[in-house]
Amino acid sequence: MNIINYITENALILIPVLYIIGMILKGIERIKDKYIPLILLPIGIGLAMALMGININAIIQGVLVVGVSVYTNQLIKQINK
Repeated sequence: MNIINYITENALILIPVLYIIGMILKGIERIKDKYIPLILLPIGIGLAMALMGININAIIQGVLVVGVSVYTNQLIKQINK
């Protein structure tokens, strides 16, 4: 199963945006790493709604792009070990 097949073309731009936001959040000492995905989730949903309008599909796309963004971060960390 390839999760990218479920993300619409419009929402793909959000993956690097959320990745960069996550890296910025990681640089803030007061925010623990374990909370970054929880912070990214409403941001991702909000950005997806801004792109696609307020509907259930935008919410689903927001969740998916946050998942891919966090997965990408973990993949990069594991490869660099």
